[in-house]
Amino acid sequence: MSSKNLLVELFVEELPPKALSRLGEAFAATLFDSLGAQGLTAADSIATPFASPRRLAVHVSGVAAQADDKPVSHKLMPVSVALTADGQATPALLKKLAALGLDASVLPRLKRAADGKAEALFFDTVVAGATLVAGLQKALDEAVAKLPIPKAMAYQLADGWSSVNFVRPAHGLVALHGDEVVPVSTLGLHAGRETQGHRFEAASHPVAIRTADSFEAQMEGEGAVIPGFAKRRAEIVRQLEAAAAGVGGGVKAIEDAALLDEVTALVERPNVLLCQFEPEFLEVPQECLILTMKANQKYFPLLDAQGRLSNRFLIVSNIRPDDPSAVIGGNERVVRPRLADAKFFFDQDRRKSLQDRVPGLAKVVYHNKLGSQGERVQRVAALASQIGARILWPEGTELARKADQAANLSKADLLTDMVGEFPELQGIMGRYYALNDGLPEDIADAIEDHYKPRFSGDELPRNDVGLCVALADKLQTLVDLFGIGERPTGDKDPFALRRHALGVVRMLIERDLQLDIDRLLWDAKMAVGRDELLDFIYDRLTGLLREQGYTPQEVDAVVSQRPQRLGEVPKRLAAVRAFADLPEAASLAAANKRVGNILKKAEGEVQAGVDTALFQEDAERALHTALAQVEPVADAAFAAGDYTASLRALAALKEPVDAFFDHVMVNAEMPALRTNRLGLLVLLHRAMNRVADLSRLAA
Repeated sequence: MSSKNLLVELFVEELPPKALSRLGEAFAATLFDSLGAQGLTAADSIATPFASPRRLAVHVSGVAAQADDKPVSHKLMPVSVALTADGQATPALLKKLAALGLDASVLPRLKRAADGKAEALFFDTVVAGATLVAGLQKALDEAVAKLPIPKAMAYQLADGWSSVNFVRPAHGLVALHGDEVVPVSTLGLHAGRETQGHRFEAASHPVAIRTADSFEAQMEGEGAVIPGFAKRRAEIVRQLEAAAAGVGGGVKAIEDAALLDEVTALVERPNVLLCQFEPEFLEVPQECLILTMKANQKYFPLLDAQGRLSNRFLIVSNIRPDDPSAVIGGNERVVRPRLADAKFFFDQDRRKSLQDRVPGLAKVVYHNKLGSQGERVQRVAALASQIGARILWPEGTELARKADQAANLSKADLLTDMVGEFPELQGIMGRYYALNDGLPEDIADAIEDHYKPRFSGDELPRNDVGLCVALADKLQTLVDLFGIGERPTGDKDPFALRRHALGVVRMLIERDLQLDIDRLLWDAKMAVGRDELLDFIYDRLTGLLREQGYTPQEVDAVVSQRPQRLGEVPKRLAAVRAFADLPEAASLAAANKRVGNILKKAEGEVQAGVDTALFQEDAERALHTALAQVEPVADAAFAAGDYTASLRALAALKEPVDAFFDHVMVNAEMPALRTNRLGLLVLLHRAMNRVADLSRLAA
């Protein structure tokens, strides 16, 4: 059956910008999938989504006017129920046929076929393929119903009586199959071929779409609209780069994908213009100015070649006047009060030191079960001091003092006007105010860095003071909240505890800190929920290691041992990987698994150790001798931190271990003999599993 390309466009009032791209993709995907499920598209059909502030649309190639007919086999019922002994239809069968619009005349056409252990009757027929009108109506209904709307609104239709719920009021519907209108409807609208162009630059007349394929070109030409989200975004990037290049001196627009997406969702015909503000505002920390321009005005600040903020910025206008001076001047006037507010906040905040603000934290509630921010800061400072002392033990007195000081000041900027206005600047402003107070740079850096790492891939604190405070802050948060039963559930993690645990893991590993995780929780005075928190931390460790490319078996072998010093985990994993390449590895891993299973099934607690006088078989003597030779070598390498050498030393055990299991009955009838052999296996198991649980490598 012949096919043509299809266009569907829903014209609406301004859509929420942060959701526009997702809405456009979902509208197109759902409609396309529904058409495909009804057999109206071909295997090579393609859906092209369009999304602008005032429209959602999709172009689908190769859409049939009617789907092909398809055979359908209706299972009726078991033959034993459907037919009498002489082959006549039972009342049950006649009732079933009537429900399908059939009667007894179709009995000769019914087929018998096996259905499991029984035989059943089937009626084969051909169902007419869906028409485009019916199929598109169904697809459109699904696309509208399944749209991931952030918040729906109810509005009244033109008839004055009916109302509908949708993300924004809809005012037009276009549906074209080739050049023909498809008579479908939604949200009280009936499909046609007319739509609206740009609100300001093409508002005098509607745009009559000639064919499905002419939509994009007509909208760009007659409608002054770039309907494609990706194309519009790329055009903004091109104009931003060109405008920055025009300034010269290596100036670049700040890179921010989220801002770019939001601006793309705010304009239909982007026009990038260059603006500027008074140079004296550059006395304010550039993070403040950048944030206010991006968050409040959706502007793109310009940075010089050294990454310093310039007094010029780029705007993305939705209109292209011949003389843009009015647009430029208006935006410059709008940004000036914002920058002035930032300067005022900065000047006011510097009149009071961070130390003078600390007592005020006692009035800020942290959690109704955990007290104030002031109390929390005291707990963090105590833990940071202990961490500092341990990192440089026994010369850690100075680091402990600095960590205590930085931790005590770390939350003071929460009480400043600037952070009150821009919470995203907490820590950043604390650093600026600390430097203004004359504090050492490492203390100031630690105040900013104690929030790091803030997200996956973020950098770690830049110095040891920041490392101590960041580690203490995240650990204390975990300890406090797990202690009162506040734990993540499913996809809900309101206190970002997964991020905190991952930050702890990263700092311990990437800085190779010689700190035991159990001791850290002890220092944090954790009394309740300790086991659950440890499980939670090791789960984050497991996920991180798998993301880094280690196999599940390698990770399981190391993490199942619950290593106390996470900084050693990469070295243990490298050792496991090297061990797995040895020709003896598979046999030893299988033997280790067998040993573990035997010991689990043993009655009572088995003590390590043997009485050589009880040996009866040469194989058990040989294993004991080999173990006595190998264990000191493996232990010495382990103590030196050479985990690869420690595991490699175990290769010498392959032959005596294999011989032991070939010739020795562990569960001997004599209790003394059985206990002695189990004791030998305990020694073997302990020697083989110091670095990792090698049984986890067994196939």
